[in-house]
Amino acid sequence: MKRPAPRTLRGQLTAGLVTLLALACLAVGITTALALRGFLMGRLDEQLAASGGRFAASLEHEARPDADNLPDTRGQPDTTFGARLLRGTVTQAAVIDDDTDRAVPLTPQDRHALKAVPVDGDGHSIHLSDLGGYRVTAVAGDDGDTLITGLPLHPVEETVHRLEAVEAVLFAAALLGTGIAGALWVRVSLRPLQRVTARAAEVAGLPLASGEVAMPGPLPDTDPRTEIGQVGSALNHMLGHVEDALTRRQASEERLRHFAADASHELRTPVANIRGHAELALRHHGPVPAPVHHALERIGAESRRMTRIVDDLLLLARLDAGRPLERVPVDLTLLVLDAVEDARAAGPAHHWILDLPEEPVTVPGEAHRLQQAIGNLLANARTHTPPGTEVTITLTTERDHARLEVHDNGPGIPEDIRPEVFGRFVRADSARSRTTGSTGLGLAIVQAVVTAHHGTTSLDSGDHHTTVRLVLPLEDSDAD
Repeated sequence: MKRPAPRTLRGQLTAGLVTLLALACLAVGITTALALRGFLMGRLDEQLAASGGRFAASLEHEARPDADNLPDTRGQPDTTFGARLLRGTVTQAAVIDDDTDRAVPLTPQDRHALKAVPVDGDGHSIHLSDLGGYRVTAVAGDDGDTLITGLPLHPVEETVHRLEAVEAVLFAAALLGTGIAGALWVRVSLRPLQRVTARAAEVAGLPLASGEVAMPGPLPDTDPRTEIGQVGSALNHMLGHVEDALTRRQASEERLRHFAADASHELRTPVANIRGHAELALRHHGPVPAPVHHALERIGAESRRMTRIVDDLLLLARLDAGRPLERVPVDLTLLVLDAVEDARAAGPAHHWILDLPEEPVTVPGEAHRLQQAIGNLLANARTHTPPGTEVTITLTTERDHARLEVHDNGPGIPEDIRPEVFGRFVRADSARSRTTGSTGLGLAIVQAVVTAHHGTTSLDSGDHHTTVRLVLPLEDSDAD
């Protein structure tokens, strides 16, 4: 299996450094081995040239009884090879062994190799079956023959192999040391980049989408002469722009929140006055024309609806401002029972099913706000489903959380508005006039109340089913 390449920059730099050093060591090793081999071969060729074929020439005297039968081994080292060729045929072949000659058996391949040696006085490498590798040179004899003298290549090969072994050990140690030192050096060199990465990760983990965010301070690594300094400087500029944008957004949201709170508060009095005058006019004992009576009833209904909208907006503004809620033990089971009773009275045509645990479920929070959130959930299920719809309210506990689910088998929520269903003024249709009186703030209040209690909301909807889920902590996270 192919070993995966390093993915981190530190690993790639270290691997690249070690690879380049390995290639350099390989080039040095090959060069020195070839240079040494060439040098030793040159020394062998010089020795062969200095011998002048004397040992090979003395071999022919063994066939002459009137001559000295001893070959001339003077000045010739052991393992010196000599051969005589006459008209392309090897007549004698011997090797010096302890200052005496020893006949060398030759195979046809050996004879062919000896015959192929050029008569130029230069060194050539051949292989003999009985002796191994030899460096030989061929010169012309006085009797029209060819004299071949050779020295073994074994010492040369042994010296070269020894050099290769020493280089392998030295280069391996150098690569190991360089790899360790290089990894440490790269790690130290990349510390500024690690600080940049850590700062970027820190910013990525900040809740930039909500509330006031405290941005981290600038990076110290901003030297424009280095690449990492340029990255650090660019990140500092980017963080500065982000912080400025967040500050502007926070200021704008604060102004809008104050405006909503102030406007809602100021509207409560005139709306209440309009409602009071309409109710007072309806109580008039004198004859009131039917159109006027109907108009007064509509004024009263719309003023009550406007009052609910103003109250909802004021509640959202207070929750957005982060005003602390009351933190007392609240019997969530009792709140669900009361909300279902109210829902049954308001929607008798729906089928309301309760699934509650045997033991009461208690959560820390503000009872009135939680009751309002549960009531909005049930009102939303009643308002947006036809009569006869089955609505199931399930309350369970798991680990350190309480889970409340409101499930109905109605037509479901359109897919295009599901991601924004907990937003403000989000409704299944775009019409502003509704007989149901929906303001589009019900689920927004649910999410705001649950978030203020450190809980979460979620939605699961499709064809003929919708489930809204609330998760609230069983323990008070604000407690010391």
